[in-house]
Amino acid sequence: MMATLRDFNGQAKKETKLGGIRATLPVYAMEGLENMAFLSNAVSLVTYFYGYMNFNLTKSATTLTNFMGTSYLLALFGGFISDTCLSRFKSCVVFGGIELLGYAVLTVQAYSHQLRPPRCQGLVISQTTQCEAANSGQTAILFTGLYLVAIGTSGVKAALPSLGADQFDENDPKESAQLSSFFNWFLLSFTVGAIIGVTLIVWISTNKGWDWAFASCTLAVLFSIVFISTGKSLYRNNVPKGIPLLRILQVFVVAIRNRKLPQPEMTDELHEVRDKEAGVHNEILPRTDQFRFLDRAAIGQTYGDASTSISPGPWRLCTVTQVEETKLILRMLPVILSTVFMNTCLAQLQTFTVQQSTTMDTHILGFKMPGPSIPVIPLVFMFVFIPIYDRVFVPIARKITGIPTGIRYLQRIGVGLVLSAISMAVAGIVETQRKSVAREHNMVDSLQPLPMSVFWLGYQYAIFGLGDMFTFVGLLQFFYAESSARMKSLGTAISWCSLAFGFYLSSVVVEVVNKVSGGWLANNNLNRDKLNYFYWLLAALSVLNFGIYLACASWYRYKKVEVINQEENNGSEAAKGKQLEMLTV
Repeated sequence: MMATLRDFNGQAKKETKLGGIRATLPVYAMEGLENMAFLSNAVSLVTYFYGYMNFNLTKSATTLTNFMGTSYLLALFGGFISDTCLSRFKSCVVFGGIELLGYAVLTVQAYSHQLRPPRCQGLVISQTTQCEAANSGQTAILFTGLYLVAIGTSGVKAALPSLGADQFDENDPKESAQLSSFFNWFLLSFTVGAIIGVTLIVWISTNKGWDWAFASCTLAVLFSIVFISTGKSLYRNNVPKGIPLLRILQVFVVAIRNRKLPQPEMTDELHEVRDKEAGVHNEILPRTDQFRFLDRAAIGQTYGDASTSISPGPWRLCTVTQVEETKLILRMLPVILSTVFMNTCLAQLQTFTVQQSTTMDTHILGFKMPGPSIPVIPLVFMFVFIPIYDRVFVPIARKITGIPTGIRYLQRIGVGLVLSAISMAVAGIVETQRKSVAREHNMVDSLQPLPMSVFWLGYQYAIFGLGDMFTFVGLLQFFYAESSARMKSLGTAISWCSLAFGFYLSSVVVEVVNKVSGGWLANNNLNRDKLNYFYWLLAALSVLNFGIYLACASWYRYKKVEVINQEENNGSEAAKGKQLEMLTV
């Protein structure tokens, strides 16, 4: 495949066999291996905190949700570094190395008995408070390892999807369809890694010890770095140029400075550059009618008989494209905020469902399944339905709608939000049944498993998993496609922030519910808690949240792009205007 690319001085150059499907194979490999390590800990670390570090149940759940939230929130930092300092490929390697170091620290602590407190064994639930707590030094080592992992995985999550998506040209009809499939197959690699993580890695932690589990994660991340490095010669690499956040700040500064100027009615009155300085990918964003107060940043001022505008520097005058880049971020914020609550529900499933599973019969078809491996059920559903979605649903929908992705990104996200609300209602029903079984068999305070199959928890997880299939990829596609050419990694990072705020909000929700309800989740014994009420509350709030999302999605305006060919720069302004190609993403 021959690809005509342009360097960032606007000069055309020929590259042989860069990008395309082959270049994404190392991306899939790194995503699968890295996620195998990360997600296996996401579903089981609560048992490590509770059983090995002697944290109580509430602190274990809070520590896990804070770790997960930080991992996703720091993706903003990773996206910033990727867009301004390092290329996306280099960001994957550097942050992968940091994550590798974090897992190494956790491996050493899990292996050495001196670096963690004595395990609590043989005590009934009411006596677990007598366990020796981890001292400050042991806790410091734990959090050092955890947050090195958080920093590392955040950079990978910000840069890796964008690195893969960069291998396809959004403006080429064939590659645009391949780009849509890329995100679906990216989710499939994510899912395969997760399946291995929540089965094999969790089995290792349960049967061989946490030192072996963390060592396996360390090796997985090491191999992921090796795989992503093998594709170096195949990638279409972005070259960071400028600081995207600085461009946004300039718009606000200039708009405030020009706040007393009359609002321009005609687009021709605003400043724009339609040549090689227009942008990294020669992308021009036409003026929109939302957030019109920011348009003042593109007004060129003149005084008296002066024929030239005053100091056309970036802190005095911005282009329309620069203003529209800022508007894009502002328009996307309500969308990302309205998806936060779905990830709050996800956080609850990843903590309380694991705890529920420890009270149930984990034998399925003669095989004993570790409680933290319960998420394999929705992952298997996703593994089956992702190819069906990509190869069956999308082509049919594409013929009907004419949209390369089959349905709009915001429609896909909305389907996921509906399914998440349904899953919370189902979770409440299943928990009511579980507590009923505990009472009927007089096992409310027993450490023995209830005569109820852990497979019952699979229903809520399966429905939520299908919802995640729609929302997760929908968000990645939405923020990559709608971000400006300068902010692709940062846009991808913003999509991860929904998960971050969801996990942080999860901790707040638990605390608030406990105080308002008088202690629905205050016991160290789920059989005496009212977790079913909590799930139903989440279901009701999810329905309310969906209504808010509908309002935000209806208000949103999709990005439009004018792509200028460099050959046009030598032509007249009139010729340029005729040759502009308008693309609606």
